[in-house]
Amino acid sequence: MTEPIILPETQSPAERAFTIEAIYLKDCSFESPASPAILGTPNLAPELKITLQTLVNGIRDNPDLNEVVLSITLEARWQERVIFLAEIHQAGVFRSRGFSEPEKGPLLGAHAPSLLYPYARELLSSLVSRGGFPPVILQPMDFDALYRQHQTAPSNGPTT
Repeated sequence: MTEPIILPETQSPAERAFTIEAIYLKDCSFESPASPAILGTPNLAPELKITLQTLVNGIRDNPDLNEVVLSITLEARWQERVIFLAEIHQAGVFRSRGFSEPEKGPLLGAHAPSLLYPYARELLSSLVSRGGFPPVILQPMDFDALYRQHQTAPSNGPTT
């Protein structure tokens, strides 16, 4: 659950806005190195490894706009072999007007990825099924908790 954003007294709610300007697929790939031999294997129960990463990019000449990219990598292994690898970069352009830099952090680091996640889930499921495998249903994610966890963790490189 997101914490409420406290509005400064000097600004009215109408002067503040967080909007989606665009949602788009930035990149995707699917590899199935074990195909066609693996397709149709009875009782295929692969082990799935999911990696999430978010990246926030400013947009030149417009401090109100940011691109947020949610990258998800899904690797399926069965009997020590990679049976498929799917990766997508779901992106969006978000306008945040009237917010301080500290307020923008949770908006761009948690709220924006949570808006992109349903698009990414559907795309990954479709990509995997088009690769000849049963669709994968990713569970809901608590991006607020992930953001808070990242904020309290020591800096070790890109956001995860």
